[in-house]
Amino acid sequence: MEPNDRVAVKRRVFLQLIGTGLALGTLPLAARIVHGAETGLKVGIVGSGRIGSNLGEIWLKAGHEVMFSSRHIENDRALAARLGGKARAGTPNEAAAFGEILLMAVPYRALPQLGKDLANELKGKPLIDACNPFVHRDGEIATWAREKGAGLASAELLPGARIVRAFNAVSYARLPDIAQRNGGERPGMPMAGNDAKAIALASRLVRDAGFEPVVVGDLAFGKHLIPGTPLAGERSPEEVRKVAATLR
Repeated sequence: MEPNDRVAVKRRVFLQLIGTGLALGTLPLAARIVHGAETGLKVGIVGSGRIGSNLGEIWLKAGHEVMFSSRHIENDRALAARLGGKARAGTPNEAAAFGEILLMAVPYRALPQLGKDLANELKGKPLIDACNPFVHRDGEIATWAREKGAGLASAELLPGARIVRAFNAVSYARLPDIAQRNGGERPGMPMAGNDAKAIALASRLVRDAGFEPVVVGDLAFGKHLIPGTPLAGERSPEEVRKVAATLR
């Protein structure tokens, strides 16, 4: 068997296992839906800039509780006050402790320090990694992350977190329009991760943002989930799967 064939087989097996895990992991959620008892998630957002604030507002409208955090708590408090409802503000440590699942949406160069500052809160915590390594902005750590692969690099910088890469290659400016779209096929959201339960939680938030989750591979496949790659931009779920199948 050729090396590329072995990679393809390994990826198919991984996706089958993740698919089984997703089905099993969502059974309790399905039961709650049947009985009308589905409740919102507590979402901690670290980095309340363009991506974090847009997704936070979308998830609030979907019925989730959201805590915004950044280096500027005054801005987070103003944002939470403007959005109202179940929005609140806190420090990154408070948001990480608050969330059943976290969204990390900060410049990539901030991850090493956040990994240290939030070490206790990140242990075992599902985390959506929306951070992208840009060399012109983030410097040497971005070069390293691109060489290693953004998914594996984030896992090394945020030890203990159950990372799912998502929301990495779609424009933040499109998020409100996609979330408000009524009817028609949802665009696919390529996702990469190793933990089926974390992927199941992240998938729920992806759907609430107006996308159809498409698991394309494990965290090593996260190297493809950055702007400028073939998976960037908006595509149908089937198109995402077809593109992903050509990548190694």
